[in-house]
Amino acid sequence: MELRQLESFVVVAEELNVGRAAARLHLTQPTLSRQIAALERDLGVELFARVKRRFVLTTAGESFLADAKELLRRAEEAVRDAQRTQRGELGTLRLRFVQSATFQVLPRLLGAFRKAYPEIVLDLETLTTIRQTEALLDGRIDVGLLRLPAPEPGLSTRVMSEDPLVVALPAGHRLADRQRIALADLADESFVIYTRSTGPSVHDAIVGYCKAAGFAPRIVQEGADVQTIVSLVAAGLGVSLLIALTPPIDPRAVVYRQLSDDLPPWQLLLAWSPDNASPVLERFLQLA
Repeated sequence: MELRQLESFVVVAEELNVGRAAARLHLTQPTLSRQIAALERDLGVELFARVKRRFVLTTAGESFLADAKELLRRAEEAVRDAQRTQRGELGTLRLRFVQSATFQVLPRLLGAFRKAYPEIVLDLETLTTIRQTEALLDGRIDVGLLRLPAPEPGLSTRVMSEDPLVVALPAGHRLADRQRIALADLADESFVIYTRSTGPSVHDAIVGYCKAAGFAPRIVQEGADVQTIVSLVAAGLGVSLLIALTPPIDPRAVVYRQLSDDLPPWQLLLAWSPDNASPVLERFLQLA
């Protein structure tokens, strides 16, 4: 059974006249008659009968007509979907992101992408920079929002934002009334910072900046994510240095202050493998 046979059957069923059906299909009447006969042989049933010199559908033909129309509709839909998938209008985008991307860049990107391509499935998950890099190189994800001190070999990157470090202080801290704070002013403080196993670049940079300011930070607690760190600061365990943008919190619990030190900003990068030929990824990169 072929699609062209189904199309011919549907048109004949609608016209109930071989001549008119052949004209609609741009076929000769003998060719159309052969197609219907071949379809009946394939199905093992008679689809049409002649009653007083005109065609009528048999009971089997009436039953088959609805299914034939549905098969043709699904075939057309399959063709359209394949074409749209090739154009990057359908499919799945596997996106991973560091937590700090969720405060501004990620909502803006996903909002615009969802509006432009509402039928693309978004596979989203928070993932550390290290894990994202591994997954990108292995082809397990399409794109990542991550923070690297330098572009990773084997990946293409695009800078999405450049964010400074800020100081997070308990609201009642002695320095909370200042708008800008020098790192050296934190020399005697207890620190809560990123766990090195999940954020080695940030961890090592913070320690390095403190040492350059003349002291080694007294680390009393570590956190794997920024919300945990902010909660520990709110509890009075210590101060912290965080990458802006920071999570919103009650200013009666934690305040954020700018640093007066001239420190380089942290880049939030969009990263992907140049070997990934996904049309959906290409659409996302064009929008980004």
